[in-house]
Amino acid sequence: MLNLKTGDLYKLKTDAIVVPVAEDAQLHENKQIISLTDKTATAGEYRGAKGDELTLYNLPAVKSPRIIFLGLGKTNIIDAESLRAMCGKAVKKCIKNRLKNITIAVPSSGKLGTEIKEVLEPMLEGAFLGNHVFDKYKNEKKIKPLEKIDFFVEPHILLNFSDLPSRVEMVCNGTILAREWVSTPSNCKKPEQFAKNIASIAKKENLIIKDFDYKNLKRLGFGAMVAVGAGSRNKPRLLILKYDPKGAKKTIALVGKGITFDSGGINLKPSGSLEDMKMDMSGAAAVAATLISAAKMKPIVRIIGAIPIVENMPSGDAARPGDIVTGYNGKTIEINNTDAEGRLILADTISYVLEEHRPDILIDVATLTGACVVALGEKIAGLFSTDDELAEKIIQSAKKTGERCWRMPLPEDYKELLKSEFADISNMSSSKWGGAITAALFLSEFVKDTRWAHIDIAGPAYIKKETDYCGAGGTGFGVRLLCDLIQIL
Repeated sequence: MLNLKTGDLYKLKTDAIVVPVAEDAQLHENKQIISLTDKTATAGEYRGAKGDELTLYNLPAVKSPRIIFLGLGKTNIIDAESLRAMCGKAVKKCIKNRLKNITIAVPSSGKLGTEIKEVLEPMLEGAFLGNHVFDKYKNEKKIKPLEKIDFFVEPHILLNFSDLPSRVEMVCNGTILAREWVSTPSNCKKPEQFAKNIASIAKKENLIIKDFDYKNLKRLGFGAMVAVGAGSRNKPRLLILKYDPKGAKKTIALVGKGITFDSGGINLKPSGSLEDMKMDMSGAAAVAATLISAAKMKPIVRIIGAIPIVENMPSGDAARPGDIVTGYNGKTIEINNTDAEGRLILADTISYVLEEHRPDILIDVATLTGACVVALGEKIAGLFSTDDELAEKIIQSAKKTGERCWRMPLPEDYKELLKSEFADISNMSSSKWGGAITAALFLSEFVKDTRWAHIDIAGPAYIKKETDYCGAGGTGFGVRLLCDLIQIL
């Protein structure tokens, strides 16, 4: 669907040519594109400022019926994310106009003072992700994604980066898969359904699959996880995906929180906080999609994807505040709040992965706390780690992919807030402040001395209004970040 094109721009058969324009400088070196941008001078209101749009129709000598100019602002503010957003915006605009194929002119990397890959890759990502339409549950399909998106480049770029579009599609298809899982309503992804759906796709990519049902979880001692799922008729599952290439010398474990619906349990969430709780399995979606994408990309590193899948519901069988359960590693946990359930299923899964697979690095991804959203807002994930080098690598991948993370502290003295009078640890802090920190500290008690990071994606995992390259609903946050990360660890 993504392609690189070169040749005579004026003769290309395409429904629209999209030309990015800067406010203060020429972004292109191609004479044909420069000639097109010169025509914007006749439109006095168009300056190329950020957000400016101008469409010219039926220009002489140009086969395409429309040229769309999109302003990026001044060159000093143009970065990978603004290029990504511009392409997503262009695609969404063309979808709404019912076009089928478009060609986007790629700016000169020299004009932007960077390498061509740093320009081309985010543009490809933004276009592909912006082309996603989730209308599975609508009878009337009002809009259709574009059939083809071409990127106009110079011949040497096409020669050197011919494989880049397919690489981008591998990763971004993972993001879209995660988006659709997250946006799927909870009645269509009960734990068993969700596990089977993941497994069916993973099987096609030849991943090694291990699926633990409720009886096995009880038998093996997943006490915390079993307690979270006790109130639901839909019993918990634990899905293990393994990518194990020949020659792999390092093992990376990814653990994703998979609460398919979070009512809060006995500590029932109030109205207004329940409606979007289908998204509380976003971490699981990100991890599963990353494993599936990795199987296509074929990095020489062993990857374990551990996905606990549970529905948190109130009933006569549900765990109660004050209950004490024994986790997989033998540690006793006092459940002081049944709505702090994500850390419980992660604790058991982390303990199992460490014992069974002994990874060199373990990273968990979870929509864990509202407190993280309060601290960082809805666009930035919280990063917690006891390993400075690992944290820096995650920040590096976050910057490259636009999936932003901000490192948060893990103060040792805050562990006092998790003390229990009756058990080894409480699942809930004794303070109402710093909830994202104490949740991360709770997890840290189960990782021992393993290199570990926790990414709290409660903010950016789900959006209610569309953005430039993402529709309303699940964002697929974390897939592109993790796919980039596993290649540099």
